[in-house]
Amino acid sequence: MELNNLKDAFDRVAKKQKLSCSKVQEVMDQIVQEIEKAIEMMQSTTLDHKSILAELKKKLHEIAPLAQLEGTQKELNFALSKYPKALEKTLNPDISKAYRNIEFDSHTVNQIIASHFYRQGMFDVGDCFITEAGEAEAAAAMRSLFQEMYQILEAMKSRNLEPALKWAAVNSDKLKENGSDLLLGLHQLQFVKILQKGSREEALKYARTNFVPFAGNHMAEIQKLMGCLLYSDRLSESPYAHLLSPTNWDIVAEELTRQFCNLLGQSYQSPLSVTIAAGVQGLPPLLKFMTVMAGKKQEWQSMKQLPVPVELDKEFQFHSIFVCPVSKEQSTEDNPPMLMSCGHVLCKQSINKMSKNGSKTFKCPYCPSDVDAPRCRQLNF
Repeated sequence: MELNNLKDAFDRVAKKQKLSCSKVQEVMDQIVQEIEKAIEMMQSTTLDHKSILAELKKKLHEIAPLAQLEGTQKELNFALSKYPKALEKTLNPDISKAYRNIEFDSHTVNQIIASHFYRQGMFDVGDCFITEAGEAEAAAAMRSLFQEMYQILEAMKSRNLEPALKWAAVNSDKLKENGSDLLLGLHQLQFVKILQKGSREEALKYARTNFVPFAGNHMAEIQKLMGCLLYSDRLSESPYAHLLSPTNWDIVAEELTRQFCNLLGQSYQSPLSVTIAAGVQGLPPLLKFMTVMAGKKQEWQSMKQLPVPVELDKEFQFHSIFVCPVSKEQSTEDNPPMLMSCGHVLCKQSINKMSKNGSKTFKCPYCPSDVDAPRCRQLNF
């Protein structure tokens, strides 16, 4: 991918810069060392200072700082001269070629941008954006949705689990429906936190109060936690030392964010971040295509599908793509996948063609079943 080439070019510049800085520091240390020696001699001897300075000049000449730095600086300059060319080649400043004249819903876009700021805890920036965009009515609702989540996460960074435990307890039924073990994870962190303070009795009391509902499905995890009680005064040196890792807090915080967004009907990742990241991957092939096919811009404007396949990483593939086995074409809004009575799937246009626009039954291409077109149902992935 072209972006990988750009990253490689940047890494080369960074490497050369690091080598250059290291060499400069090395030469400077040599110069400083010789100067300090000369100063020390001047302070501790009655010798003529001129002779000391002459000897210093000779030493500095032998060090030859310019000659030492010349090689690494040349390599850095060469890498720097190549990098702007790589930028211009990969990051086309004019993306208007790939732009399509479609209806733009500014209200939705403004909400997505404001939501992104609120997700990051940048509430003042989000409020300012909402006000300037004239979307003040939606500000209070969006802000309150993420403010509670941000406050809980900030408390967790300070190792305060009370807000998180309270929220998880209130939403325990919904979390259970989602198959999440968030509440147990929070109780585990709190148990270990209490045990770290050296209070074995308090930790045991906490376990008896809070772990009972999880015993049926998580007995192995609970048994490990009970084993920690034997090492309450030296947990960091015990077989359960991994429970003290800060990574455990990060994992639980991530799960809390995921479940909080899920219960709000929001995606775990910021839609703005995902859209921009996917666009960065999708733009280069589209720009390359439009550069080659510049004369067919009007045709591109009228297309309902992309003119070339755009390969996106798996994290950007949210929906299944159906290709009709008869026409070998991808389904669209006008040509959706249809579920036949036998359980197999074809696109609507293929069914219409094989059934003469629904005037007769036809044989399924996969099995010998007779299919009645009016009985086919649209399938949504």
